[in-house]
Amino acid sequence: MHPPQTPSTKHPAPTPMYRIISGQWKAKRISAPKNFDVRPTTDFAKEALFSIIENRFRLDYASISVLDLFAGIGSISLEFASRGCKDVTSIEMNARHAGFINATATELEMNTQVNAIRGDVFEYLKKNRNRKSYDIVVADPPFEMEVEKYQELISLVLKNNYLKENGVFILEHQSRTKLEHPNITDTRKYGNVSFSFLKPNEPQPEETAENGESIE
Repeated sequence: MHPPQTPSTKHPAPTPMYRIISGQWKAKRISAPKNFDVRPTTDFAKEALFSIIENRFRLDYASISVLDLFAGIGSISLEFASRGCKDVTSIEMNARHAGFINATATELEMNTQVNAIRGDVFEYLKKNRNRKSYDIVVADPPFEMEVEKYQELISLVLKNNYLKENGVFILEHQSRTKLEHPNITDTRKYGNVSFSFLKPNEPQPEETAENGESIE
């Protein structure tokens, strides 16, 4: 008969860890403190995602800007930076996690490429409407987030000019979470993880006055 488990006999929590897949720091393993409660995108799913980004969108990493929402401990942000992206903004609610992203970027000499900001994603998107547009917006919200909050997130990104005209919004979610939105162009499933790809809203025609002149 096994003795009852006590805190001292429980298995320790696994160390949050991920691997940079490609670029300057290819195969580099990043380990966070054990007490960080995070769920980095799996290496398998991340490798598949970046394969899609490279093959479908054929972007020049050095010339694009990326907004990484719910950035966690920087798995996606540092992957973009390793591949040469010079403009990555990471939004993360947990101050220690945001600090870890900045510290790791500094350690890897990518601190001029990555700027992690501590903040609530929804509040950040509301406060920074129409300030800057990005080529890619990526979001990895908590898996338990309600579908209504996913729809609010999509609306905030698409209706406030966070995406450039040819940009893409990549939303990570549980495969069992079925998202519906007219801007979703594709959803790819990798086990329990799925990525939905959303296109920007169509540009609205300028309002015109009765005399035909544009209204400023």
